[in-house]
Amino acid sequence: MNNDLRITLVVENTARKAGLLAEHGLSYWIELGGHGVLFDTGQGQVLAPNAERLRIDLGTARAVVLSHGHFDHTGGLRYVFHLADQAKVFLHPQAMVPRYTLHRGQAAEIGLAALTKAELERERHRLVWTTQPTEIVPGIFATGAIPRVNNYEDTGGDFFLDATGHVPDPIVDDQAIYVDTDSGVVVVLGCAHAGVVNTLEYVGKLTGRPILAAIGGTHLVNASPERVARTIGVLRQMGVKLVVPCHCTGPRAMAALWTALPNQIADGCVGTHLSFPAGAVTSADPR
Repeated sequence: MNNDLRITLVVENTARKAGLLAEHGLSYWIELGGHGVLFDTGQGQVLAPNAERLRIDLGTARAVVLSHGHFDHTGGLRYVFHLADQAKVFLHPQAMVPRYTLHRGQAAEIGLAALTKAELERERHRLVWTTQPTEIVPGIFATGAIPRVNNYEDTGGDFFLDATGHVPDPIVDDQAIYVDTDSGVVVVLGCAHAGVVNTLEYVGKLTGRPILAAIGGTHLVNASPERVARTIGVLRQMGVKLVVPCHCTGPRAMAALWTALPNQIADGCVGTHLSFPAGAVTSADPR
């Protein structure tokens, strides 16, 4: 049995290889010890064709984990729910609540689709609530709710629990995945609405181990230059050896990360494959 940790981006905002499709969303296929876990499902339009192109059999998923209850991370859930009919779904209870954002004064729903939510309600025996750190399959953990302990990170946007925009949404369901490898802990982020720094420091406390890699959405798209600079400072201070920012990071923050950490940054797009064997990172390139 291959015990290497293998992570493939199945859905992301960018695709740079023939036959792969992009959409605003995120989904990873994570393999460890013979188990396959799907972390997030994108909007649902490109998950199936990309998985087929990447030769990933989503029907073999032992589990599906949702980073939080936004449409661009949960849209493909109904498809996978039926395809992997034995898989458990790991999510925080707040992932099920209605979610909204306001654009030019108009409310837009951005939560779980009604049909998806109804399906989950009907098959609650397949749901596992991740309010605290939870082992998904042997060696792969979800953080559960992440403590918000610093004073400079926020959810990264105007998010609400009501259509009038009067009740802010703290997105308490935001969670990440982490795996402890021989070389350090690999952290996989959905959108990091709890904050990248809060997330990495929490995982560090949970494991007592150095953070080797931080992969995924950082939701720095609306962040101030000061917040971006402080995030970069913590990444340096923690000695994170690999940063793969994608999805909701935003072009300005992406440029700042590449400029400040040129030897630690790798590109993350559809098809990017990362392998973490005993001792080292071997690849950060699309197949």
